[in-house]
Amino acid sequence: MFGIWESDSKFNIAKRLVGQMVDSLNSQPNVQMALRCYGHQKKYPPQDCDDTKLEVAFARDNAFQIKQRLNKLAPSGTTPIALSLEACAKDFPDKNARNIVLLITDGKEECGGDPCAISAALQSKGIVLRPFIVGVGKLDDDIAKSFSCIGNYYDASSESGFKQVLNVIISQVLNQTTCQVSLLDKNGKPTETDVAMTFYDQTTGAIKYNFVHTLNQRGLPDTLRLDHFSTYRIVVHTIPEVEKKDVKLTAGKHTVIPIDAPQGFLKLQAGDGGFFKDLQCIIRKSGETQTLEVQPLKETRKLIVGKYDLEVLTLPRTLVKDVNISQSYTTTVKIDEPGTINFQFSQQGIAAILLEDKGKLTWVCNLSENVQQEVVRLQPGKYRAVFRGKAIRETLFTIEKSFTVQPGTSQQVVLK
Repeated sequence: MFGIWESDSKFNIAKRLVGQMVDSLNSQPNVQMALRCYGHQKKYPPQDCDDTKLEVAFARDNAFQIKQRLNKLAPSGTTPIALSLEACAKDFPDKNARNIVLLITDGKEECGGDPCAISAALQSKGIVLRPFIVGVGKLDDDIAKSFSCIGNYYDASSESGFKQVLNVIISQVLNQTTCQVSLLDKNGKPTETDVAMTFYDQTTGAIKYNFVHTLNQRGLPDTLRLDHFSTYRIVVHTIPEVEKKDVKLTAGKHTVIPIDAPQGFLKLQAGDGGFFKDLQCIIRKSGETQTLEVQPLKETRKLIVGKYDLEVLTLPRTLVKDVNISQSYTTTVKIDEPGTINFQFSQQGIAAILLEDKGKLTWVCNLSENVQQEVVRLQPGKYRAVFRGKAIRETLFTIEKSFTVQPGTSQQVVLK
C-alpha cells in the first residue's frame, strides 16, 4: 500500500476514502463499525504472518476514532488475509446481526492461508454475510480472480473508481431490499398461504430465514425484507415440500418470487361408533414408499395437488390407492367401521388371526399368549382363527374357527 497511485500513495487514498465512508455511515441508525488492520505492526523482512489487530472495536458513532487511528498507522509488513478474516469472527458483538466485512487490499494472500475456505466457513456458520473485497489499483487477473471465491469482488483500478466502489457498497448495505413469495395455485394465482418456509443460502447451505407465509389485508403475499447478498434456495413446507433454487434479489428493488404450490384437502371419515379415536393413516405419493404424513382419522390435511396412496392402520390395514387431490377441493375417503370380536380360550396359548380373501389366507395379527379372553376390532371380511394351547405339544391339536365380521357388530368367537 506504499505505492504511489495517481494523486497519492495507495494507503493515503484508501485512508481518506474510508474516512469519508465511515462518516456517511456514522449517522445511520442501528449501525456499528470496527477497524481491523493487518501488516502494520511488524516490518518486512522478516515476514510475520500473525500481524493482524482489531484497532477499533465495534461501537456506534465511532467514525472519529476510526479515522484518528487510521492516521496513526502505516503499512509495513505482509498480507495475512485468511488470518484476518478468521479473526473477524470474534470481532462482531452480535452473531444475529447483519455482520458485514469490507476487505481492502492491493495484493494477494502472502502467508499460505486459504481465504476462500475461511470465508465459506464464516458464512456457513452465519457469522458474516458474503464479504466485500476491494482491490486497490489494477491487480493481476489471477489475483483478482482468486478473490471472487471470498465474496463480492470490486476492482478499483483508479482513485475515482475506488470512491465509486465504496459508494456502491454503502448503497447495497443500507438499501432496503424486499421480496414477496407468491405461492401459486393451479390457475397461477397467488392464493396459497399459511405454510412454513425456509430460506437457505444456496452456496453454503446455511439456514438464513424461517417464516410462516401470510397474505396481507388486501389478499396479497406479505412483503419481506431480506439481505440480497445470498443466492437462496427456498423450501416451502407443504405436504410434500416444494422448493425453488437460484433465487437472487436485486439490491434496493422489490422481487416477486413465484413458487408452484397448488393444494387441496384430504379428509378421512369413519363411522360414528368412536372406534377410530386414535387411529392414524400413512400418506405416500402414489407408487412411492416414502412416508409424507401420518394423519389421524376424522381430521383434514392440506396436500399438494396429485395422487396419493393411503395406508390406514386398521386391523388388517386398509389400503386405498391413487387418491386424487384437486385444487381447493376436499377429497373424502371413508373407512369402514370395524366389528368387535371377543375371543374366548379354554386355556392360555398361541393364537393368530388370518384374513381369507380369494382363496388366500393373509396374517393379520397374533393374540396374547397369557390371557384366556381378548377383544379385537377387525375390519369387515372373512377370517379364520387358529389356536393351540400352551400345554399341548402336538401340532395336530390346533383348533381352527372361521368367522365373518360385519361393520359395527359384536360377536364372540370361542376356541376350545
